[in-house]
Amino acid sequence: MDDKQYKIAVVGQRDSILLFRFIGFEIFPVKNPKEARDRVRQLVQNNYGIIYITEDLMHDIADVVEYYNQQFLPAIIPIPTQEGSLGLALNYVETYVERAVGQNIL
Repeated sequence: MDDKQYKIAVVGQRDSILLFRFIGFEIFPVKNPKEARDRVRQLVQNNYGIIYITEDLMHDIADVVEYYNQQFLPAIIPIPTQEGSLGLALNYVETYVERAVGQNIL
C-alpha cells in the first residue's frame, strides 16, 4: 500500500486563486501558460495529488493536462477565474463521467 502523503495545489493568476490560501490549499500564482506548464510538472514531481487550475490556463496547456489525465495521479481539476467560467469545468466533468460510466448521465 502506498502511504505517501499527497498535497493539494491551486495554479492560476494570483487574483483568481488567492482565496484558496484561506481554506488551506497551497497556491502557485503564474503569469502565462509557460509558467503554468512548468509549475504543473514541478508539482507532479513533488507529490501533489490534486491540482486545481484555472480554466483559462487549463485550456492553454491542454496537452500537459491530457498527458496527466492518462495517469493515476495527479487529478487536475479546472476552476473558473474571477471573471467567471468558460464552461470548461462542466465539459471536463461530463467527459470524465462519460468515460467512467460509459454514457453521459449529466
